[in-house]
Amino acid sequence: MKKDEKDVVVADLQEKLQGASAFYLTDFTGLSVKQITQFRARLRKQGVEYVVVKNTLAKRAIEGMELPDVAGFFSGPTGLVIGREDAVAAAKVLSDFAREFGDRPAVKVGVVDRKSFGPEQVKQLADMPPREVLLAQIAGGLQAPMARLVGGMSQLMAGFARAVDQLRQQKEGAAA
Repeated sequence: MKKDEKDVVVADLQEKLQGASAFYLTDFTGLSVKQITQFRARLRKQGVEYVVVKNTLAKRAIEGMELPDVAGFFSGPTGLVIGREDAVAAAKVLSDFAREFGDRPAVKVGVVDRKSFGPEQVKQLADMPPREVLLAQIAGGLQAPMARLVGGMSQLMAGFARAVDQLRQQKEGAAA
């Protein structure tokens, strides 16, 4: 590969990593071409990309980027799972696929929001509910106290209205 071609690959990878919310370094040893193709297809459905690049070029791409020190993980066959929007979706596809195919591809390290995650942490991340479910849970959690407050205020107002009505009835009965 010529120097110009290498520079293009490095620049392209830098652009992908800078626009990513998360990326995971994997070892794809033991997977057939057919399995890697299936893996890529599953990732693509979630808006995630899988890139295999030479380790030296990947190390050059991450130089100067504000990332944890993951250069040491670029050894042996390395593929990058790059999630642009949802870090959990990428981890979930990676984890689910690995369960089906004998822990392949194996996670070397993950970088989520510029912090490194070990393989076990990536599995924990994959077990989290999707972003939409988490947002719904938060909204429900915020709604519950407000609903109780409104219910309490409603009961208070109803009690006040009954007391005023009873007072009115007493005054009408005393006047008659």
